[in-house]
Amino acid sequence: FSRSLYLFKFLSSGINAEYGEDSQVVVLTLEKFNKVEWWGTIIKGDTEISTKKVQPENSKLGDLDGETRGMVEKMMYDQRQKAAGKPTSDDEKKAETMRKFMEQHPEMDFSKCKWG
Repeated sequence: FSRSLYLFKFLSSGINAEYGEDSQVVVLTLEKFNKVEWWGTIIKGDTEISTKKVQPENSKLGDLDGETRGMVEKMMYDQRQKAAGKPTSDDEKKAETMRKFMEQHPEMDFSKCKWG
């Protein structure tokens, strides 16, 4: 049995294949390049599902790996900041960079600069 399949999106690494005991089953392990994106299908041409109807399971931050946890915490912080009308973490980082630049260049006049 041989069949060519084309994946719907990019993977971050190769495909890991394991064969079942009876050699009738192949288990493929795929790792998505963009882990936070939902796919409507795995193989191009297959029927797509509506990912808007998918209800992800609730998970605890402690269950996530370090990189994912950091990304989720940043997103949660930024959501709270936006809801309160405050700057996001990226906005704060830009402002801090500008503040340091201004301190390093007291000879420059920033009084007519428009921030926003």
